Amino acid sequence: MEQPSSLPQIPVPSVPSATTKRNNSPRVANGSTSIKYEDLNFQFIPEESKYEKLTKIGQGTFGEVFKARDRKTKKLVAMKKVLMENEKEGFPITALREIKILQLLRHENVLNLVEICRTRATPYNRGMSTFYMVSDFAEHDLAGLLSNTHVRFSLGEIKKIMQQLLNGLYFIHENKILHRDLKAANILITKHGVLKLADFGLARAWSKPQRSAQNKYTNRVVTLWYRPPELLLGERNYGPIIDLWGAGCIMAELWTRTPIMQGKTEQNQMFLICQLCGSITTDVWPNVDKYDLFTQMELPTGQKRKVKDRLKAYVKDQYALDLIDKLLVLDPSKRYDADTALNHDFFWTEPEPIDLAETLSKHTTSMFEYLAPPRRGVQQGHRPNPNQANMHRPVHNNDQHFDQVY
Repeated sequence: MEQPSSLPQIPVPSVPSATTKRNNSPRVANGSTSIKYEDLNFQFIPEESKYEKLTKIGQGTFGEVFKARDRKTKKLVAMKKVLMENEKEGFPITALREIKILQLLRHENVLNLVEICRTRATPYNRGMSTFYMVSDFAEHDLAGLLSNTHVRFSLGEIKKIMQQLLNGLYFIHENKILHRDLKAANILITKHGVLKLADFGLARAWSKPQRSAQNKYTNRVVTLWYRPPELLLGERNYGPIIDLWGAGCIMAELWTRTPIMQGKTEQNQMFLICQLCGSITTDVWPNVDKYDLFTQMELPTGQKRKVKDRLKAYVKDQYALDLIDKLLVLDPSKRYDADTALNHDFFWTEPEPIDLAETLSKHTTSMFEYLAPPRRGVQQGHRPNPNQANMHRPVHNNDQHFDQVY
């Protein structure tokens, strides 16, 4: 059975003396007295005023994200607001889990969580503090870069992107963490060419089941276009290999510059997967008939695997085609993991992986999906949370940074 991980330590506020003047502000119990909530001092959580908000850089069901600057050090950061409105009491458990995971994962290719900050509770906000997750700022995300037709990556640069992506996945998987929302918009790249895995809002700790026990994780994770077939068929006992399907989709996207399978529904997504990767049968995927949805879904039959044939018009390198093919394997037990992928000949033949800094230095404007024009073939309504997708249009940004969610 999976052992629950310990939760992060929540700082205890220092309490003013019992002689605090009473008024009608929200109060919390302190022994035999009550005190004003706004007088609580969270000494280990700095106030939001430590940062100067520069511009709003993202919005969705997760809340809002701001680009900001530390008033003292002038360091640029991203501030992700923790949604508290739907919480009847306490701090959101999903946010606690994301914070705990980001505190654990310290790696060059994983977004660094700087700290948590908060607003001071006042009668004007009904005594409720607002909390922000403060992370390092990155100038681009991969979806935004691919939206710009002026950004062209060489084969060596694509190798560097995939090498960093797989290094990040190898690290988090070795630390028993599943990302569960891998997509181009969640891959950040700094102006120096360093890739960062970002947005761990759906991530969770993972453990290998013991003996006959099985994990029962939700399969309602991963953006539809990047969701592996086992999750679409209802698998709940899964592990790190689900993230490698998304890595394969992203790798192909580096050449096609648009998501390769843009399903409108789960049924439609399975149809597109079968068209590209071949029909799902017990010959290519033993025991696939254990899923009830395998017989309930109308899946195409007689389809041959066409991954290499379909992509060879875009991907000219044979080693690259082969690695994509190995990552987009239907049977998860036969799909490459991050370690195996990193040892593929794609990374060990000429040209060698090339640093991205020189190419990115030619572009002074940040590129992010949030304010970029839709890529070819991408309709906004096909993104997750379609009710939110069209709420915000690109606007002029005096700071020349167009940013997405972290």
